[in-house]
Amino acid sequence: MEQKRLRTSREPKRWIAFIVPLILLQSRASAQTRYSIAEEVEEGTVVGNIAKDLGLEKQALKKRGCRIVEGQTESFFHVNQDDGILYVGRIIDRETICERSSVCLINLKTVLENPLEIHSVTVEVLDVNDHSPTFQTKEARLEISESVLPGLRLQLQAAHDPDVGQFSVQEYKLSPNDHFRLEIKNRGKDGKIPILVLLKTLDRETKRSHRLLLTAIDGGKPSKSGRAEIIVDVIDVNDNMPVFNEETYSVRLEENVPIGTTIIKVNASDLDDGSNGEVVYSLGKNVNSRIRELFRVDSETGEIIVQDLIDYELEGSYEIDIQASDKGSAPLRTDKSVLVNIVDLNDNIPQIEVTSFSRAIPEDARLGTTVALINIIDRDSDQNGKVICTFKEDVPFALSPSAQDNMYSIVTKLPLDREKQSIYDLTLVATDGGVPTLSSEKSISIIISDVNDNIPEFSQNPYRFYVSENNSPEASLFSVIASDHDEGDNSHITYKILTDGKESNKRHSYSLNINAESGDIMALKSFDFETLKTFQFQVVATDGGTPSLSSNVTVNVFILDQNDNAPVILYPVSSNGSAEGVEEIPRNVNAGHLVTKVRAYDADIGYNGWLLFSLQEVTDHSLFGLDRYTGQIRTLRSFTETDEAEHKLVILVKDNGNVSLSATATVIVRVVEPKEAFAASDVKSSAKDEEENNVTLYLMITLGSVSLLFVISIIVLIAMQCSKSSTDYTSKYLQETNYDGTLCHSIQYRSGDKRYMLVGPRMSIGSTIVPGSNANTLVLPDRRGTEEEVRL
Repeated sequence: MEQKRLRTSREPKRWIAFIVPLILLQSRASAQTRYSIAEEVEEGTVVGNIAKDLGLEKQALKKRGCRIVEGQTESFFHVNQDDGILYVGRIIDRETICERSSVCLINLKTVLENPLEIHSVTVEVLDVNDHSPTFQTKEARLEISESVLPGLRLQLQAAHDPDVGQFSVQEYKLSPNDHFRLEIKNRGKDGKIPILVLLKTLDRETKRSHRLLLTAIDGGKPSKSGRAEIIVDVIDVNDNMPVFNEETYSVRLEENVPIGTTIIKVNASDLDDGSNGEVVYSLGKNVNSRIRELFRVDSETGEIIVQDLIDYELEGSYEIDIQASDKGSAPLRTDKSVLVNIVDLNDNIPQIEVTSFSRAIPEDARLGTTVALINIIDRDSDQNGKVICTFKEDVPFALSPSAQDNMYSIVTKLPLDREKQSIYDLTLVATDGGVPTLSSEKSISIIISDVNDNIPEFSQNPYRFYVSENNSPEASLFSVIASDHDEGDNSHITYKILTDGKESNKRHSYSLNINAESGDIMALKSFDFETLKTFQFQVVATDGGTPSLSSNVTVNVFILDQNDNAPVILYPVSSNGSAEGVEEIPRNVNAGHLVTKVRAYDADIGYNGWLLFSLQEVTDHSLFGLDRYTGQIRTLRSFTETDEAEHKLVILVKDNGNVSLSATATVIVRVVEPKEAFAASDVKSSAKDEEENNVTLYLMITLGSVSLLFVISIIVLIAMQCSKSSTDYTSKYLQETNYDGTLCHSIQYRSGDKRYMLVGPRMSIGSTIVPGSNANTLVLPDRRGTEEEVRL
């Protein structure tokens, strides 16, 4: 740092001769000062005293933050805030910042704050002769024919000097010689241009070339210079034409030869010396662009070389004009034609074109119907272009050749069925006759369009549906579904209920409605099992083809019983129709005495019609008991003197439906003395005995009739359906005879301790058929945890 300070303090004395301060404008707010300094001075060189030249106090510079602002990213100058002296911050190259400018100025801003003052400072960088003239090339070669007359002027290469003004190139000098002199042409700001002037004719036989030294000199003191050598070659006079060594040139060339293949070499000679005798080859001026793309000529050897693919199908032969030219200043030329015959190869794959195509044909198309026309194109010739076309798959179509070569038509050869196959993917194979053969494939798809040749088919025939009674009107009950193997409108099915047939079925069909589109069937009214147990009707399914096809199906509907009937009290019944009765018994009866029996009936079947009896109300629970299955009321013990003379019993009769229904009966039991009850009891006993005997007789007759009808029905059905297995028959019989209108109810009757039940071939819900019982032995569930077997 001390050395730098010492150098800085000495620099003003050292460079004082280069500093020329010019005060142009000075004021309190701003001022402008100009300095001059030579380029490439050392760092730390004093430029000027800004404080003095601007009239600023040195003591205020640091306090007010004096600084230099330049446009460059890196400043060339800096100011000492202690004394206000402006120094060079780094070496300045005038040619870099002010190339080819006569005046080089660097504009600075001196900024002082508190208060703000801005002063403009301009530093002019003065040029020094620090560059020598240079030529772009150190050696320049010129060619001058020996036949050229004196006075020829040739402009030479000018030298370049980055310095300006007097330090730039000022003059040129040419080395002494007998044939040339130098002239200088001044071009203003472009500098001085040297011009070579021929003084006398050149003689190639005396001297083949002349070497001249050109010197460029600037105006510096001392001056600087640069040199370049000028070589002048004397050109021979060209008076002989090149001559080809062959009268004609012809060659055979296979197509598709590799690029770079030499097909022929031509040769020509020239009797002249030097360049006049050197021959170069080129394509003739009249050769078309296509030949220029395919071939080129080696200018030195005369070889004709392939530079693009040769295609026989584009051109079978080419005539190439070749030009031989010498290298004289006025070249002489000779033209020769080369005939190139192209040999065909099997290099084109057959192309399959579909000229006419019916993408869809109806499935009932006649044999021989044309589906498509096929054209095969092979650009090769002769045998290479002959093509055979076949199918790759086994399809119901044939290829029929036409009168024209390589034309085929695709025709049907077998009947078509869209329902078996709706689309055929055909692969056409075209193979030519070349060696080796070439082939190509083309895929086409033939769609078989639908014809209405299939009738609708129902998923079942007949249909069997079970519908609970008391159904909601207009609610969907079931659906029939039909399908059609056709497509489109031909498979669009609509449904309707057929009203033809038996009068009873027609009547029931009016109670139904069918959705024409979906086949959903709804009831227009509620069904009553007790009124109607089964019926059938027919549904017709019709497709949308033209003409339309249809089919019908029989629908068997079976009504299922619901618990919609309450039990009806048969006994006791009073004269006014209410379920009330009076029974008189002697006071001296023993335990187990039958007081009376409550009889009831339920129109429902199965569990819905299975009745249970219970005491809902009784004056003395220790006196009377009720059998829950038979409805018999018996005494539980003997009467005592303290027992009352009249007792009221309310009996609840309830069925076994999911939501059970019930009825009540009232029995008044009067206890009388034995003498008073004797007469009445005799009458009642005889009446009861007679009634029991009559019921037993009627029951036996009914049981025999039902059994006989059951056996006859089985024999008839076996005879009608002998082709079916016994298992299928039994299942069908049990399903179809359950609701035949005669054997649909179970009839229950109890007499004393005996229980009877008459049933059809299939029991109602809740009963079980015992295997091996011939469908006549039933096990009825007992709510007391046992099963009671009844044989019919």
